[in-house]
Amino acid sequence: MSVKILVPLAPGFEEIEAVAIIDVLRRAELEVVTASLTPGAVEGAHEIRVEPDAWLDELELDSFDAIVLPGGMPGTRALMADERVLGLVKELALAGKVTAAVCAAPLVLAAAGVITGREVTSHPAVREELGAADGEVVGDPRVIESGAVITSQGPGTSIEFALALVARFASPEVAERLRAAMLVHAPPLR
Repeated sequence: MSVKILVPLAPGFEEIEAVAIIDVLRRAELEVVTASLTPGAVEGAHEIRVEPDAWLDELELDSFDAIVLPGGMPGTRALMADERVLGLVKELALAGKVTAAVCAAPLVLAAAGVITGREVTSHPAVREELGAADGEVVGDPRVIESGAVITSQGPGTSIEFALALVARFASPEVAERLRAAMLVHAPPLR
């Protein structure tokens, strides 16, 4: 089964998170499409410009099987305010497909109403705000899979997060092979 994954990039996204996620997923030979909210390159929170594969309006959003949201500020707020992103998150969640977010981006999942009653994690700076959305917000483990909702905590957990996604979309064996090849100091994946 092939899976098509969208990684939207908003101005002020966290560069480490976005690039680590995209890189690891593509190493697993998964189809990843990066998309900007507006045409052209997107500047991250630390002034690194990234040229996305497409502009969101150029894509058939119903062709995606998953969405993975990098955090960062103000990128997360821009994703939260984008009706196309929120609509896709809701649509995927209703279909039981993966909605995933790291750092502050679980706030986007909360804004779309998909964390209610689920255990989630995030960057410590947004946990209180995230908790107001009726999710059970925890600080451990660093990556949490709650059904089809997958969350993680920040730049330092991005590779673990991406490997959990590889385990879900490809296989635990592919994720373990990548973890070993990249010398990732993390517990072996189940």
